[in-house]
Amino acid sequence: MRQAIGLALTLGSLPLLLTGCDAANELGVNWHGLLGQIVVFGVLVLALTFFAYKPLTKMLEERSRRIKDSMDQAEFIKEQTAKTEQLVQEQIAEARKQGQDIIAQAEQIGERLKEEAREQARKDAEAIVARAQAEIRAESQQAMDQLRQEFVDVAIKAAEKVIDKALDKEAHKEIIEKTLEESSNLGRGS
Repeated sequence: MRQAIGLALTLGSLPLLLTGCDAANELGVNWHGLLGQIVVFGVLVLALTFFAYKPLTKMLEERSRRIKDSMDQAEFIKEQTAKTEQLVQEQIAEARKQGQDIIAQAEQIGERLKEEAREQARKDAEAIVARAQAEIRAESQQAMDQLRQEFVDVAIKAAEKVIDKALDKEAHKEIIEKTLEESSNLGRGS
């Protein structure tokens, strides 16, 4: 742009220079040669402007634009990387929380299973105690029946020896059992 302004000023001042040609000849200036050099210089400036300056300027602007685009893309990638890293951190935090929840649930299930096992063991123990008590009662009753039978036999033998004659065993056995039952009923009643 500066060159175009300079060229316009030079071409604008050319008529002034040509009018004062006689005075300039006295100084030894060749105006026709100077004018030719100015025109050649102007053409050179115009040619350089169109063929060198504009393409160089365009190339530099293109390069500047590519650098800016690369910087913008690098900034975009940097932002995306930061967002991705934040997302990964959030997912890790969520996974930790879920892991802790799973551990807490497992602990609760473990406690519940322990409690159920304790309850089952207590019920089993109560059932064993109840069976043992029933067995003890049955064995006790059986022992009492057997002891009664033996007592009846011993009482009959003792009575036979006292009387020294054979008694009717069945009749005496019924009498003794009836007496024993009455005596055991009296014992239970009091």
